[in-house]
Amino acid sequence: MLMRSYIAGCGAYLPSRIVTNDELATRVDTSDEWIVERTGIRQRHVAADGEKTSDLAIAAARQALEKAGVAGESVDLIVLATASPDNTFPATAVKVQTAIGAHKAVAFDVQAVCSGFIYGLAVADNAIRLGQAKTALVIGAETFSRLLDWNDRTTCVLFGDGAGAVVLKACEGQGTNRDRGILSTHLHSDGRQHDMLYADGGPSSTGTVGKVRMQGKEVFRHAVVNMAAVLEEALVANKLTAGDIDWLVPHQANLRILDATAKKLGLPSEKVVITVDRHANTSAASIPLALAEAANDGRIKPGQLVMLEAMGAGFTWASAAVRW
Repeated sequence: MLMRSYIAGCGAYLPSRIVTNDELATRVDTSDEWIVERTGIRQRHVAADGEKTSDLAIAAARQALEKAGVAGESVDLIVLATASPDNTFPATAVKVQTAIGAHKAVAFDVQAVCSGFIYGLAVADNAIRLGQAKTALVIGAETFSRLLDWNDRTTCVLFGDGAGAVVLKACEGQGTNRDRGILSTHLHSDGRQHDMLYADGGPSSTGTVGKVRMQGKEVFRHAVVNMAAVLEEALVANKLTAGDIDWLVPHQANLRILDATAKKLGLPSEKVVITVDRHANTSAASIPLALAEAANDGRIKPGQLVMLEAMGAGFTWASAAVRW
């Protein structure tokens, strides 16, 4: 028997304030029609003044723990994916640790921007496989609105704030693609593409957090190619085909990217979980937010094959195959 991890519960949190496209159109030269046509986004949630990434992460973590029936003190490992931490240091994960009473847990952040949640999932899954943890909490949380130039219509319309979380628990399996749990994770990066999507600040360069800068057309092109390729990599690794997929839960960057990726794989749109229209791009939070919605509303059922995929600045890109 082989040790593996499975998703025991999902949680999510979105700030109460909703910013519509029409509201943005009063700030910059844009319109609801222009934004919807190019991105599929109709609204986004924005954190309130004083509402921090840790606040969002804690709320999502508590819901995931409740869904899993797990007490905070039972958590051995907390991995929090974020590009918008509360502080330069320490890790935002330690604030979550304190809030949920996980005093024996190891807690740290990972930073792979929009791919961060799958990176964090891979770290936690590997720790469970190696026997270093029995129960792990993986969180994607962002207040990305704090990194936006609200005068730049090419970026400020794209992003939102939120948090999603999953509880992983250890179980035994036969090592087949029918076993419940995370079947595999696949991670990639290419620093040569750094200047296509980045924040123009940082502690060692400018002493500021900076603002998001992006070459949209190039990012779109790379996203479609890389997300389709890394998903195919996961299918091949587990001797599966696109026809075996019950649900695809992609990073919610742009509806056109999601449609193009699904088309490239021959996957019907009905099998793709879509939240980008309501959440916009929430970076590391987008996949766990979408996953929590589909899991908690009953769309995702036991035994189904769920594929996760993402691409983010760096470039980073990643996928995970999960048997529910």
